[in-house]
Amino acid sequence: MRLKIYQINKDRDELGLKFKPLKVIDKVDPKIYDKVFDAQADVETLEDAFILFNQAEKHPLFYGHSMSVSDVVVAGNEAFYCDSFGFQKIKFEESQANSKNFIKVLFVRPHEEPYVAQIPDTLEAKQQAVGGYIEYVYNSDETALVGDEEAKLKNKEGNRYLDGGGIIAGDFLVVGLGDEDCRSLTNDEVEKYLEKYSNAPDITPEETAADVGFNYISYM
Repeated sequence: MRLKIYQINKDRDELGLKFKPLKVIDKVDPKIYDKVFDAQADVETLEDAFILFNQAEKHPLFYGHSMSVSDVVVAGNEAFYCDSFGFQKIKFEESQANSKNFIKVLFVRPHEEPYVAQIPDTLEAKQQAVGGYIEYVYNSDETALVGDEEAKLKNKEGNRYLDGGGIIAGDFLVVGLGDEDCRSLTNDEVEKYLEKYSNAPDITPEETAADVGFNYISYM
């Protein structure tokens, strides 16, 4: 299920509404909310989402605190308030919430179909997405792959084959390249890389291990 999750930013919460049940709020004000998730989640219901986003191991594209009362979840064209008991349908103008620094990317995981997501355009967000220090693999069309530079040393699974030879391991992003940093992918770029990285290959651990570019030499 594709979800967007919004959480109250304490710095803009002048009335102290964070973590308050819906019955004590006159109106849900999107202006005090920040977007903290905009991606695919392996859930079928909002209750499943509550469980998922309260686990110790967070979804790699989730940039908020554990889901709690006062959070707003958008599924499809409907918004729901996370209340003391369950979820309540509400009106929520997403354009008024803060999501200015988010960019559209493609998220690619081993053995899975890639999907479009939006993440903050920050170093920390990219590192969290790939699970380590980031490394860029540049394409010829002003896009790049962003992966974990130590993925193979961490024995992460082989993900996709690279055009120039080699394997990229672990989760990675496809991003657009701007003048100074990353940018959102265009619709054409999204379609191109959705097609390119569909049908995930079966890359063996042996292949991935053999693709490491250097060897350790022990002097013990």
